[in-house]
Amino acid sequence: MSDIPIVDSHCHLDYADSPEAQQAVLARGRAAGIACFVTVGVGRGTDGARDAIALAERERDVRATAGVHPHDAAGCTEEMLGVMARMIAHEGVVAVGEVGLDYHYDSSPREVQREVFRRFIALAKAAKKPLVIHTRSAPEDTLAILREEGAREVGGVIHCFSEDEAFARAAMDLDFDISLSGIVTFKKAEAVRAAAKVIPLDRLMIETDSPYLAPTPMRGKPNEPSYLAHTVRQLAELRGDDEDTVRARTTETAARRFGLRVGL
Repeated sequence: MSDIPIVDSHCHLDYADSPEAQQAVLARGRAAGIACFVTVGVGRGTDGARDAIALAERERDVRATAGVHPHDAAGCTEEMLGVMARMIAHEGVVAVGEVGLDYHYDSSPREVQREVFRRFIALAKAAKKPLVIHTRSAPEDTLAILREEGAREVGGVIHCFSEDEAFARAAMDLDFDISLSGIVTFKKAEAVRAAAKVIPLDRLMIETDSPYLAPTPMRGKPNEPSYLAHTVRQLAELRGDDEDTVRARTTETAARRFGLRVGL
């Protein structure tokens, strides 16, 4: 195994069944070379963010985000926004999110999703922290809102990238990096794989989005950070790069964007 550390730029560590299971997930990730886990604080009202921050306080190699997923936008109250603003200011929180738009499931009304998205961009700008963007089946509205709300001021990352090269370039023009998940290992994800070949390595991150989207050859299993090495391997093959280069450059991108201290 390579001794070059990698960053799981987006994982949901609160889905472990117990504290012991969570520690086992972290241990396997560390053994696989994960130097930092960015755990995403969304869901369960504000409890997801609270738990992510608490984990970041306990574990020196864990950092947190805080936000309201677009699925949950309909339940986002003014009180929640106030609590989130305080959480976002916490030193263990490196980004705001995941926030954005999901027109695939439409779990919340689209107009509500758009309004909550705008509110969180404002919170990110006030805190001077980058955004972690969830976008699914809403490319035009996502880019329009990022432009209209001046999100370039803080930039961020398009997490679990599932669009095409044109979207990637438009997002990069707004100072958003691109984070690739296990989707890039799926043979049928032609647009994502084509974009992954041409996006500059210094604008790429890698993530598991665990427990979702396990990469080939682990598909069908609950995903976890230790599987990130499979994404590295297949991304390197796809691009014609060596694995150590992919590990080093994506780690540098995540460290720059999130202000992480990761030894290379």
